[in-house]
Amino acid sequence: MSQPVGPRAAFEFIAGNLCLDFANTVNERTAVHPEELFTDYFRLLRWGEEAGVITNKTAEHLRSAGQAAPGRARSTLRNAIALRDAIYDVFSAVAQQQTAPGTQLAVLNRAILDAMKHTQIVYGNPQFTWEWLGPENSFDSVLWPVARAAVDLLTSEELIHVRRCAADSCAWLFLDTTKNHRRRWCEMKTCGNRAKAKAYYERRKLQ
Repeated sequence: MSQPVGPRAAFEFIAGNLCLDFANTVNERTAVHPEELFTDYFRLLRWGEEAGVITNKTAEHLRSAGQAAPGRARSTLRNAIALRDAIYDVFSAVAQQQTAPGTQLAVLNRAILDAMKHTQIVYGNPQFTWEWLGPENSFDSVLWPVARAAVDLLTSEELIHVRRCAADSCAWLFLDTTKNHRRRWCEMKTCGNRAKAKAYYERRKLQ
């Protein structure tokens, strides 16, 4: 018999895409009391480090800057949460084959335009790559790769494989890369096991 599992770790990267992992920084999103993981600007930087979108050196520099300018740090956090929720709403609509909300798409577009102001193409023999300009000097540099990942996914052939977890209160997003594209849960060890346990208890009650 499957047993219910404990709470999730602070940050998890199970979505298969950077922007979807960013969207998944609310636990139990559709529950009565969802858990916000971006509780302050420094938690946002921690996520950026763990996601690999900013270096430890950049994160340390931005922590110092955030401590020196708490108002800017709070403003950046608000923008990050607005972008996070816009990404979630847009891709959740995609997963459910609904029309993406225009207001949230506008939020995402603004973030994309801002991110592109801070990038350039550089030649790194034998190929060209993107390079972010001065991430250690911008409070919101952690958001630039997220916005870029969102536009790349929205315009890719993988978009049709974006899914929303079938668990009642989870609703995390993920990219279904399974062979038959029939994955239902963000993680089998969490939501999948919970669903199996719930179904088991429901069957037992009917006996």
